[in-house]
Amino acid sequence: MQVIFNNATTNCRSDPQTMTTGTASVRRKFSLLPWLAVFGPGLVVMLADTDVGSIITAGQSGVQWGYKLLLPQIILMPVLYIVQELTVRLGIFTGKGHGELIREAFGVKWAWLSAAGLAVATAGALLTEFSGVAGVGDLFGVPHYISLPLAAGALLLIVFTGSYRRVERVALAVGLFELAFFYVAWAARPEFSLLVSDAFHPPVFNASYEYLVAANIGAVIMPWMVFYQQSAVADKHLRAEHFTAARWDTAIGAVITQLVMAAVLIAAAASIRPHAPQASLQTIGQMSQAMTPYLGIDVGKLIFSFGVLGAAMIAAIVASLALAWGLGEVAGYRRSLEYHPLKAKWFYGVYAACVIGGATVVGIAPNLISLNVGVQVMNALLLPLVLGFLVRLAMVTLPESHRLKGGYMWLTIGICAITCAFGVLGGIGGLLS
Repeated sequence: MQVIFNNATTNCRSDPQTMTTGTASVRRKFSLLPWLAVFGPGLVVMLADTDVGSIITAGQSGVQWGYKLLLPQIILMPVLYIVQELTVRLGIFTGKGHGELIREAFGVKWAWLSAAGLAVATAGALLTEFSGVAGVGDLFGVPHYISLPLAAGALLLIVFTGSYRRVERVALAVGLFELAFFYVAWAARPEFSLLVSDAFHPPVFNASYEYLVAANIGAVIMPWMVFYQQSAVADKHLRAEHFTAARWDTAIGAVITQLVMAAVLIAAAASIRPHAPQASLQTIGQMSQAMTPYLGIDVGKLIFSFGVLGAAMIAAIVASLALAWGLGEVAGYRRSLEYHPLKAKWFYGVYAACVIGGATVVGIAPNLISLNVGVQVMNALLLPLVLGFLVRLAMVTLPESHRLKGGYMWLTIGICAITCAFGVLGGIGGLLS
């Protein structure tokens, strides 16, 4: 090693140009390190966004409507970024979580109302995540009384034995399994001309179509995402100098999660719809059985299962931590992954209750796993409450230089209002039809 180092030094001295180029390269390399250290909360929450319920919603969209719901997946990318960027802004420039800010700005009653909405959304999410785990177990003949406790135990181990950074790294590693869905979409061999034709001819006034639009909106913007990312930014102690990198973290995550949703939709539209357009995809098992014969029984089932497990596990971590943080911010108990479990008993207790409760309910009442799409519609119906608080906080609690105001404020309000309208009206219309 010493010889190599000496040779490299000699070569650099004999060639000033090489030395200059090498130094610049090293500087560029190390200039990226602060950015990479900031990355995490946005990518984690966005990978969690493509949870089991979202996967089934995208699959049903592809089976029922082909590629006609593909364009909304792309349109929702900037919408998702605009919403989650506000959580980054609030977390960095106030140093406080979402529930704590609502309590300080609007009072305890409004804070508890927001926390109640978070609790409902988290409960629905955990039912879908553990239904996904159970469904994957079914594919390989593993009974629920084994697959569900194993998943719950892993989730408890990840959080109870780690700091924030360790939990974030593990969550990212697990969530990256979702990238398997890109292979699933490619293996389905979609017809490009039909994809383009369908995508730009949506039946916008069809009640069934509008219901799935609402479900897809609810699958993209969820209450626990808002709580999680703002609290994670605060728990990671990101500051003003990290703002640009944190926004890129969120933007990249928004693109990835919607591309995963698009990949699932394309795979279902290309593999299932041509052969079984009336297929009912209420569960992961039904979706796999319908899709994998056209992807290859063994490899297709294995890759599909990796994607589902990654989605289920990262979403279960994020949703449970979001509720633990959110309730702590409203109730005032200690809340941080940097505390030992014995020093933040309520925080870790809420997380454990979420994980154990979700696994237990799915194990006792497996018929609830058919509610996946309904859970996403419920998220859409909660949007006015969630986005209303978020936008208002960005208008009144931030420092003047970073406050939501002017043209961007009206753009944000307009986008949020349109998103809420599509989500609520589509959801109600679909339920009544």
